[in-house]
Amino acid sequence: MAKAKPIPGLSGNISFAQAAALTIEVRSEELFAHSEGVLDTSDIRRLHAMRVASRRLRAVLEFYSPCLPKDQLRPALKEVRRLADALGARRDPDVELKALNQFADAVGPADRPGVERFIQGTRRQQEEANADLAVVLESMVADDLRGRLEELAAAAAIRAGLEDQALPSEGVRLP
Repeated sequence: MAKAKPIPGLSGNISFAQAAALTIEVRSEELFAHSEGVLDTSDIRRLHAMRVASRRLRAVLEFYSPCLPKDQLRPALKEVRRLADALGARRDPDVELKALNQFADAVGPADRPGVERFIQGTRRQQEEANADLAVVLESMVADDLRGRLEELAAAAAIRAGLEDQALPSEGVRLP
């Protein structure tokens, strides 16, 4: 499984909003770092790594939602979920093909044509899922998901700065 990057500066001594800013930044970078070559069906590890990164990012956005602007969070979270779904739909045939190829190697010559038919059908599913994933990836770029995630991290950092400046007795209303 793709190992999560450590989050520099994350500790129990910082505010929730500071933690949100740091974590969203790192998990977003992770997602986009794994996007290179994700449509290459010959290396399914890339897709798996991006899928794991998308799930981590989704969890982070949901966890830190109390300190994020809802009007910015909702569309970004929706797009991350859509991406995770498309990655999952592509991952399923990848896993099935790996198992089918191993099975095909183990069966006798008489059974091989039947297994090959399953393999061909699953390859078609993989190709269709890959085409759907390509559309989602294009949408992600066109809608500037990266920029919107950076804005969410910045909003959390601004909130953290306001929290640091406000005294509990002041009753400052945070964004």
